[in-house]
Amino acid sequence: MKAVLFVGHGSRDPEGNDQIHQFVKGFLPDLNPLVLYETCFLEFARPDIAEGIERCIARGATEVALIPLMLLPAGHSKIHIPAAIDAAKEKYPGVTFTYGKPIGIHYETSVILKERLKDAGIDPDEADEQDAVILLGRGGSDADANSDLCKIARILWEKTSFETVEPAFYGVTKPSLPQAVERVKKLGAKKIIILPYFLFTGVLIKRIEQDLALFREQYPELSFTLANYFGFHPKLKVIVADRIDEALGGKSLMNCDTCQYRFEAGIHHHHHHDHDHDHDHGHGHHHHGHDHDHEKEAIR
Repeated sequence: MKAVLFVGHGSRDPEGNDQIHQFVKGFLPDLNPLVLYETCFLEFARPDIAEGIERCIARGATEVALIPLMLLPAGHSKIHIPAAIDAAKEKYPGVTFTYGKPIGIHYETSVILKERLKDAGIDPDEADEQDAVILLGRGGSDADANSDLCKIARILWEKTSFETVEPAFYGVTKPSLPQAVERVKKLGAKKIIILPYFLFTGVLIKRIEQDLALFREQYPELSFTLANYFGFHPKLKVIVADRIDEALGGKSLMNCDTCQYRFEAGIHHHHHHDHDHDHDHGHGHHHHGHDHDHEKEAIR
């Protein structure tokens, strides 16, 4: 019997943890009914990973795939979850454990972000040259995760008409949100849309709302809009379904997830390359001149 154990980060804000449970509950009707499903958390909420694994095995699982419901591959997904899996392998030698990728970079990521902009009243395909997006991530000490946010910002720029899509981070690393606001102002932005790349609500989302009030006081000549965070958008199910297929099938799609050609060809699940380009991460996004629109149209 196979089981999928969804691993949420966990939040001090119960609302964020509830959102993970609601997402999984809403997802279950679309999933394989012959597979068991459980949810656990890394911190701030129960059950923890060890308890989640125990629940799967108590229900008869002989194979457990752990799927991190996290946006980017950082310390938790690289260190803490594998450590918990190692401990479980010792405790349950007769059980097979596999580990899926975080949500990461995927074709649907930019689709979701564009819809969040539309929800905020912004047409991403008809942006004025003085409109700028700040894609705001949590930020951390993991260069791989931070560079993935920069790559996502670049992909979003490629697929929209914004002159500027600037990555920024809420903590640990730079550029910070205030630094990004100052930068896009220098680049000529008059209307700034802050687009939080967060999976669920929590303490930081509520702080960003407070920051926005300060920015409006500090820069009365600028217009600020706060878009909704990435969150549990319906299209997130497509990404997580891919992660489940990869883990249960023992495959990893790597950055082929962003390949527009596999989607244009009508290929969705189980499309694999036999080469590995996991570390093909972009490192930033710079100001572009006004002559790039035709090139971008070709990409779109």
